Amino acid sequence: MEETNQTNVNYFILLGFSTSAELQILLFALFGLVYLLTLMENLIIIVVVWVNNNLHKPMYFFLCNLSFLEVWYVTVIVPKMLTDILVQDKRITFQGCLTQLYFFVTFVCSEYILLAVMAYDRYLAICYPLRYPAIMSSHFCAQLSAGCWTCGLITSAIKLSFIGRLKYCRIEKINHYFCDISPLLNISCTDSSMAELADFILALIVIMVPLCIVIMSYILIISTVLKIPSAQGRKKAFSTCSSHLTVVVLFYSTTLFTYAQPKAMYAYNSNKLVSVLYTIVVPLLNPMIYCLRNKEVKNALRKTLGTSLGGRYPQGTSTNGDSSTLVLQLFWISAPRMSDHWSKCLSLLASQTTGISEFVISNLSLSLNL
Repeated sequence: MEETNQTNVNYFILLGFSTSAELQILLFALFGLVYLLTLMENLIIIVVVWVNNNLHKPMYFFLCNLSFLEVWYVTVIVPKMLTDILVQDKRITFQGCLTQLYFFVTFVCSEYILLAVMAYDRYLAICYPLRYPAIMSSHFCAQLSAGCWTCGLITSAIKLSFIGRLKYCRIEKINHYFCDISPLLNISCTDSSMAELADFILALIVIMVPLCIVIMSYILIISTVLKIPSAQGRKKAFSTCSSHLTVVVLFYSTTLFTYAQPKAMYAYNSNKLVSVLYTIVVPLLNPMIYCLRNKEVKNALRKTLGTSLGGRYPQGTSTNGDSSTLVLQLFWISAPRMSDHWSKCLSLLASQTTGISEFVISNLSLSLNL
């Protein structure tokens, strides 16, 4: 191949959803509404946990991590997608494409590991209830949370160090609505076998190891619960796991095959539809699942939106207002307490992640310059 053909492109064109103008407007309205609902749901969960002392438990600390993660998870993808639906110029710079990919992979990998941590937390709570408070201390919770984010950041940096070496011989159209691994591997004009191998090995580690932890945790949980003599006791034990297990099934079922063989998945037209499920639909459903299937969260939500608002919201507002008013009230009552609750966990989390930013920036810079 000639030397001129080995130069990198300056930008890609994201084809997105090829539909009529009327359908594009409908998609913009639909995805925009889903995005706003996803942000609102996850922020409400964070606020509700913050302002309710009875939710200051490891299980809900990890739930807040999941909600915080998914706020950024959808924000990396959806705003750019909504812009591309409305405008004719669907270009994204090469550096912008890799940056979007880097953060998206970071959040996906972190969520895989976080779901495994949450399964381990449920295993300890059910199988070792007496030792659970001592084991799952605030320090250990902060370490586990920091470990999830660290693994996600490092995995993404390694993936991009290989993908950033690939060359793209001309202005390429990406048949997708965001920069994902599969299109970048497919449109490269150089040998991508090493990048594919690295991606496969990392996917095997980041996906299958947490999945095995989840499966083993639930096998042990089920065996322990079945030994409980009363039906009510068994039902109560299972109820604490049902929402998490539902989220695990949704997330893994929509991402497992896509990232096990990313290059092969690009050949199928259903790739974008599957991507919509795990980038847009699943983040919307997760908060609903935790609220609808978890009695503690439902009771705390009712309390926060009801009696606990008395005297804590601005004058002239009512607890019987519309949804936007309720959200404002939640933030109003949480603001003076945010600096108090879980400050120890947050400081520990910060101490555990010292130096990660420098590592990420150096690796991302390496990928972009290669």
